[in-house]
Order: sequence, then structure tokens, then C-alpha cells
Amino acid sequence: MGATKAALFTREQNEIAAMAKALAHPARIAILQYLVKKNACVCGDLVEELGLAQATTSQHLKELKSMGIIQGTVEGASVCYCIAPKVWKQYKELFNSFFKEVTLENKCC
Repeated sequence: MGATKAALFTREQNEIAAMAKALAHPARIAILQYLVKKNACVCGDLVEELGLAQATTSQHLKELKSMGIIQGTVEGASVCYCIAPKVWKQYKELFNSFFKEVTLENKCC
């Protein structure tokens, strides 16, 4: 979305949309689930875990890293990734505020 169109929406709406876009691929969801499950820095296991090519996995990691939801550190010849706790919490809070409890008084459809 162009900057001129983004200005039509609130900061929160733009943040939620950007976060949703970063999560909008099953490979990225799988990466995040794996990192959360391991609860540690993971080096090199992701290609085997996902079953995708190295280049494809790297592209998904790049997208997640650019949104700040994961962080990476170089250890020797490899890069190790883990969840960025502060950003993870921010995602959780924004999505929780977006997905509020809905109870319809009348059946509308």
C-alpha cells in the first residue's frame, strides 16, 4: 500500500496489517512455531525442519527478521535465529486487541 493510502488508516491498523503480512505464509508460521517450541536459538535446523530449499527458507527468515519478530546472530559460518521477545509481545497484544470477544445480540445473517 502506498504511503498516501496508509495515511487513511490509524497507526494501529497499519501495524496490524504489516504484522499480518509478515505472518501470511505457512512457511513463516512453521518457522515461528518451531522457534517457539525450541525456545532457544536455532542454527541450521530450519531447512531440514521445513523441507524447503535453503534459498526459500532464507527468504522467509529475512521477511520475519525485517519485521523484527525474530532476531539472528552470526556464529561462525551460520546464523542462529530466535524469537524477539519484545516484538513477540507486541504482536500478541495487538492481535489480542483486534480479536475481541464478539457476541451478536441479534442474528444478522
